[in-house]
Order: sequence, then structure tokens, then C-alpha cells
Amino acid sequence: MYRAAIITLSDKGARGEREDVSGQVLQDMLEENGYTVVRRLLLPDEPEQLSSQLISLCDGGEADLILTTGGTGFAPRDQTPEATLAVIERQVPGIPEAMRYYSLQITPRGCLSRGVAGIRKNTLIINLPGSPKACRENLQPVLPAVEHGLKMLLGTMQECAVNAKD
Repeated sequence: MYRAAIITLSDKGARGEREDVSGQVLQDMLEENGYTVVRRLLLPDEPEQLSSQLISLCDGGEADLILTTGGTGFAPRDQTPEATLAVIERQVPGIPEAMRYYSLQITPRGCLSRGVAGIRKNTLIINLPGSPKACRENLQPVLPAVEHGLKMLLGTMQECAVNAKD
């Protein structure tokens, strides 16, 4: 249905010292929901590298949805939200607000995620936490809304309106 890219931000993962479990969790979730994962990247926590990849994927029209995992916490090298904000054209604050809301139902630390979401060209970008468990818990409740948002973004809402009348 939609094309997705997954970018994992992890210094240890990029050096080959840690397996990208979160990226695999996201890929499995997306594929279970009909998405085609067209690209999966593992980058160090370098904001310039992330920004460059986001621009390339969005401007090249390669993906309708980009999920990032990692780099949304308080550590000095956690710069994913800043790199994302530097490239998006429009923010979508409701997605991270909803993710934090649902996360707070599970752990009081849910409010500590600094993830953002936004649109560049015809691509929606969403930052997710780095742990596999947190990725699943944050993406699951917003995935139906993300699909609806992609329909609006990509101009397929007329099809939605027709189906809603049935």
C-alpha cells in the first residue's frame, strides 16, 4: 500500500557492536499492516548524516513514510528531533503527542521522549524511541491515524470519502 523507510540511529549499531532489533520490530509491524519497506538504514548519532538521508529519501520520492528509531532521549548525542526539524516543511505535533500519551499509560518515563513528526515534500517522518519495546508501544496506537494522514498527504482522500459513505 505505502512505501516506508526505517532509519535506526545508534553509534554502537553503526560500529557493528549492537544488532538493530528496533529497526526489525518496525519493519515487521509495517509489513503486517501492508507497508512495503523499501529501505532500512543504520546510522551513527550524527545529525548531519540523518538530515542528509531524510532529504534524499523525501526529495527523491522514495518513501511515503520514514520512521526513525533512536536519538530521542536526553543524552548529549541524542539529536534525532533536531535533525528532523531541520529538514521538515510542516510539523505534525499530534502524532508525537499521542505517542507520549499512550506511552505514559505504560511508564511515567513516557514523557521524556523528545520525538517529533513532520512532512517534507510528500513524505511523513516520525521519530520513535530507540528500544524495541518502546518502538512497538509508540507506533501501534498511531498507525491507523498515520494511514489516514498518508491518504490525505498523497491525495487519495477522495477514495476514503467514497469508502466512508458505503
